Amino acid sequence: MKKIFFFFEELLFDPKIYHYPIIIPLIPISGLYTIFTFLNAFQKHLKREKFPVKVVGVGNLVLGGSGKTPLTIALAQSEKKAVIVLRGYGRKSVGRTLISKWGKILENVSISGDEAMLYAKSLPNASVIVSENRTSGIELGIELGGEIIFLDDSFRQHQIEKDIEYLIVSKPKNPFLLPAGGYREKLWFFKNVKKLEEGKEFFRKVSLENRTEKMVLVTAISKPERLEKYLESAIPKHYFPDHYTFSKDELLQILEDESATSILTTEKDFVKMENFNLPISLLKLEIYFEK
Repeated sequence: MKKIFFFFEELLFDPKIYHYPIIIPLIPISGLYTIFTFLNAFQKHLKREKFPVKVVGVGNLVLGGSGKTPLTIALAQSEKKAVIVLRGYGRKSVGRTLISKWGKILENVSISGDEAMLYAKSLPNASVIVSENRTSGIELGIELGGEIIFLDDSFRQHQIEKDIEYLIVSKPKNPFLLPAGGYREKLWFFKNVKKLEEGKEFFRKVSLENRTEKMVLVTAISKPERLEKYLESAIPKHYFPDHYTFSKDELLQILEDESATSILTTEKDFVKMENFNLPISLLKLEIYFEK
């Protein structure tokens, strides 16, 4: 199952010659999807709703990870009454749920999803809300007394007017929209965004906590190969699909199979492991800005 997942992830973002027999027949469907997506976005844009508090969007155009979560944390951490609103991928709950209220965590990671729990733990002055309906999430944030709303994965929320919207620039080799490529949308002419590109407007700083003699990398983030430039090549790596829910038994089995002294993982993955009482080494990611 994992091999199938990573085969299609490679197809969407970094296709090889053996992917094109699948990609080429899908291009007409991508063309129809592009037209539909544009019309839907434009219609919502014309009817977008303005809220009485500042709304800051952080989004991207492609499927999967591009750094939205650490970037949003970096933007929100200096605010005193910030509310984070996100969908909550990977959670076992539905509807609108308050995950944390001004630093007090109210739910567990199965209810929140990994990203929302990371926000809740990283932003002690903020409140975190998961909601498929982002408008409803913003309304709850206003009820709580939020003075600034950060909208995670905001680009497709065309029905919401943002005071500023940051768009993280990704440059996959596959230029097509779904299903032939990894783009969910393109940057439509009517969208007003502030582009942020890693290495230009923002930078990542990665540090390693609790290093042990023999670590094994275990992670369930999108495009996990992004981590490899920060690691020693000899470290064994176990990649799982994005938002995967780990069990203690499978992590113990990995430790045994690799004769490892600790599991090396990301902060996003750690929120799903921290109650297992296992030896953990942590890759900590921080974002800092040119200005």
